[in-house]
Amino acid sequence: MVRSLHTAGWVPITLCLTGLALAQDTKAPPTRVENFREVLHGVELVDPYHWLNDLQSPEVRAWIKAQNAYTHSVLDALPAREAIRRRLAELIVHDTVGAPEERGGHYFFSKRTAGQDQPVLYVRSGRHGKDEVLIDPRKLSDDPTTVALLYGISRDGKLVGYAVRQGGQDEVEIRFREVDSGRDLPDRLPKALYSESIEFSADARGFYYARRSRQTGSRVLYHRLGTDPARDAEIFGEGTTIDQFVSPMISEDGNTLLLEVQHGWAKTEIFMKDLKSSSPVKPLVTGIDANFELQWAGDRKLALMTAWKAPQRHVLLVDLDRPAPENWREVVPESSDSIESFSVVGGKLFVRYLHNVASVIKEFALDGRPLGEVKLPGLGSGSLSGRWNSPEGVLTFTSFVTPTSISLYDARDGSTALWFQAKVPIQTAQFETEQVWYTSKDGTRVPMFLVHKRGLKPDGHRPVLLYGYGGFNVSITPRFTPAAALWAEHDGVYALANIRGGGEFGEAWHRAGMLDKKQNVFDDFIAAAEWLIAHHYTDPARLAINGRSNGGLLMGAALTQRPDLYRAVLCEYPDLDMVRYYQFTQNNNPPALLEYGNAALAEQFKFLEAYSPYEHVKPGTPYPATLLATGDGDTRVPPQQACKMAAKLQAATTSGLPVLLRYDVGTGHAGGEPLSKTLDDMAAEYAFLFSELEVQ
Repeated sequence: MVRSLHTAGWVPITLCLTGLALAQDTKAPPTRVENFREVLHGVELVDPYHWLNDLQSPEVRAWIKAQNAYTHSVLDALPAREAIRRRLAELIVHDTVGAPEERGGHYFFSKRTAGQDQPVLYVRSGRHGKDEVLIDPRKLSDDPTTVALLYGISRDGKLVGYAVRQGGQDEVEIRFREVDSGRDLPDRLPKALYSESIEFSADARGFYYARRSRQTGSRVLYHRLGTDPARDAEIFGEGTTIDQFVSPMISEDGNTLLLEVQHGWAKTEIFMKDLKSSSPVKPLVTGIDANFELQWAGDRKLALMTAWKAPQRHVLLVDLDRPAPENWREVVPESSDSIESFSVVGGKLFVRYLHNVASVIKEFALDGRPLGEVKLPGLGSGSLSGRWNSPEGVLTFTSFVTPTSISLYDARDGSTALWFQAKVPIQTAQFETEQVWYTSKDGTRVPMFLVHKRGLKPDGHRPVLLYGYGGFNVSITPRFTPAAALWAEHDGVYALANIRGGGEFGEAWHRAGMLDKKQNVFDDFIAAAEWLIAHHYTDPARLAINGRSNGGLLMGAALTQRPDLYRAVLCEYPDLDMVRYYQFTQNNNPPALLEYGNAALAEQFKFLEAYSPYEHVKPGTPYPATLLATGDGDTRVPPQQACKMAAKLQAATTSGLPVLLRYDVGTGHAGGEPLSKTLDDMAAEYAFLFSELEVQ
């Protein structure tokens, strides 16, 4: 029997786990083989499914339709699916509110009530005012995937810029709305790739924005409201390449414009322009092989967080009247804990450290004097944001089994006022989170979180879901996830491995998992699976793994390098064909080549070819049950990769376990699918994993 998923009490309902039997009785549709041969750096590569790259051809569309039909024939018949969906609805379908941003006495935030598929943008006049709808995406389009995103607010809070995204694509259209009247201005920036914010000038008569092109790189432009965007003046960007991100940042007084150029996720350059004069753009941070993050600390001072000369990161203060690096002053030194981020609120610095991957926020004066620590509810992920000239910040907190809370924080005395607390029916007291450390292949110690019922005893046969990401300097910290609650409620374990490639332990941890060191990421993850088995939490028949995007690459490497370790794999929006990744020029993520490597270069081809999952699928191998997910709207990660991988695995596997492709023709990488569809997809995914692992 399978227990129903209600916190009020376990109510047994009879369900037969017949998904595996169904999968064995149903065969994947055949895929035509047409070997495409090419030679890269003297190595002949043979791609039997190269023809699937043409996603618009009638034959490929027919193949996708057949794959979806096969996938649904397996997933739709899983008996646990409806019970799982009901519990997921309890965990997800509730009022949610985004962190507010205050301008001119108005608070701007997103809110999605339990009955809505997409968030709505609201404005509140004063802390205790009435919530007023500002932008409802349902009134912008009949397309249920339409999302409205706040991109910029004028200093007086009377005008906002917002992006309209459809189908989960990265490309958006930018529009402008008057707050008081609720009317849109005629100004619109056409659908394209933009940086995720715009910067209004001090007088709100115009704004600065960055637009990125797959052909010409990034450009920062100025648009004066009421004029033709086609005539916008180019401020900066000539000479940037398609693998660089550029974004503008303007001082509070509106006199200085900073221009940030990101070379992937490991190097930053910063330029500045005096807006009071016609002087040219000047370099501020150039020629340093390190990442920098910046915040205004007054109109002529800049705080920089960087791993330059401090692998665990430190915070420097820059006086823009004396901007040469020899005049930079360290205000927060490096410590044994990595600095994850920092903010400026009310004339103070708030530095977020990661102590064994849990947040600790410390307060400093601008001269570096320690002023104490921000109290957090427990071990988890906390963040504090705000502005230099306002004492009011926004404090958020979450953990694996603690839903998100948002409070307004007073930097003068450390007091807080609750803004929003998610109400989720979950008995947090019944769960516990432990952190273990294990040894990877090269001797590196790696931490892993385990979430399960309090007092759970390993018996060697618990169902375990192991999650990983490992890349792009992203720290995977404890935060509320329905998967953790769902798994723990079923006497299982949700495991999160903090593998190299992320930023959990500084820039050295990140760089130890990029380019020619990417194999470390896979070794760390495989070692996590081995540890869970060796310490009797589970066995290979009851271990599932999950990752998305760069984590999807991790799934591909894990299942091709150690298919014996797992029963089931959930691989979402993945990068998989790494030797041909640079050839997918229609997608908008050339900067990823700086993280992964570019096989067009002989020295980088060698290490990419050594692990590229698509290249290492071997016929006659008993592969785990695998569900790959992608879609037409993914303009960041080429969806062809998941298609070709599905075809290759289906032809190669001898395990008798299903290899499924769920291809969404309506949404993509950047989200935006209606909440009801999110629930449907998640229920299908977890029912698939439950069936394969025989979760009771």
